[in-house]
Amino acid sequence: MPNVRRRAGVTTAGVRRSSRWAGSGRGGRRQHDQPHRSGVRPARPGPAPSGLVGERRQLVNLAYRLLGSLADTEDVVQETYARWYALTPGQRDAIAAPDAWLARVAGRICLDLLGSARARRERYVGQWLPEPLPARAEWTSDPTGGDPVDQIALDESVGMAFLVVLESMTPAERVAFVLHDVFRYSFAEVAEVVGRTPAACRQLASSGRRRVRGAPVPGVPTARQAGIVREFRKAWQAADIDALVGLLTPDATATGDGGGRVSAALHPIEGAGQVARFFADRGGAASGVRLLECTVNGQPGLVAQVAGVVGAVLAFDVVGDRIRRIWTVLNPDKLRAWTAG
Repeated sequence: MPNVRRRAGVTTAGVRRSSRWAGSGRGGRRQHDQPHRSGVRPARPGPAPSGLVGERRQLVNLAYRLLGSLADTEDVVQETYARWYALTPGQRDAIAAPDAWLARVAGRICLDLLGSARARRERYVGQWLPEPLPARAEWTSDPTGGDPVDQIALDESVGMAFLVVLESMTPAERVAFVLHDVFRYSFAEVAEVVGRTPAACRQLASSGRRRVRGAPVPGVPTARQAGIVREFRKAWQAADIDALVGLLTPDATATGDGGGRVSAALHPIEGAGQVARFFADRGGAASGVRLLECTVNGQPGLVAQVAGVVGAVLAFDVVGDRIRRIWTVLNPDKLRAWTAG
């Protein structure tokens, strides 16, 4: 769907390059293998056959885009492999395309998890944001020694703005849209995951596509975004309200996610003046907060440290020469990839 990719800023080339589709019997596609969270962490599987090791990267990429959580992504992949190893040798031998089987299982687990997540988020304290993705981090809990963070292809489909739009979709819409429009699965393949007809999946993906099209497209070069984020950092450190206002669109919003673990605004802060005052009151040079420029979900962002400890990760949505949205993740459960090492 080139129109969707152009208007939504979804670049699938990077995903496809990292996705080695094997002959699955349906369009020669290969699917992504990633474990999923079911509430009970499965036993770690033994070494995977060489033909399945490469599938882990594909599942990681799929599950993170479907769930917006590195923790859930790790669990989905583990559970998917646990289910594979729970099969008898004869059952495994009877599966003509193990890669496709793994992808279907992972997709179904993600769909189930998305359904339960909607109920959990109704009880979530404050705003829920996707888990921010660093450019690189240690992830020592991976049973195969690989790092999920390093296995995720960075493109617009993991950008915070895109993930936030995905959060507005129903679970079925999100799965159908991501599988088809981002990973280029056929609707027949999507139907096997979602449990609906190909025609119904086509409608689900179309509905998700309309949501994406409704989101404004920034289209700002990365270098320009980095410069604007740098100016924001300087104005924030100087507690310069006027400079901050000048860097924000009039309708700018700032959303924080503390998850009830740390203090955060329960509702988005709206308007350039309100957002500027909010940050100026919390990040001056005398506050002890150290701001570092970094990459967040493939885009320029900031990390806020206090006494050398990461306390917040900020992602930005830049439109033209100004910042339209700021997402600040403070929930320590979502910052583990930023603090491991």
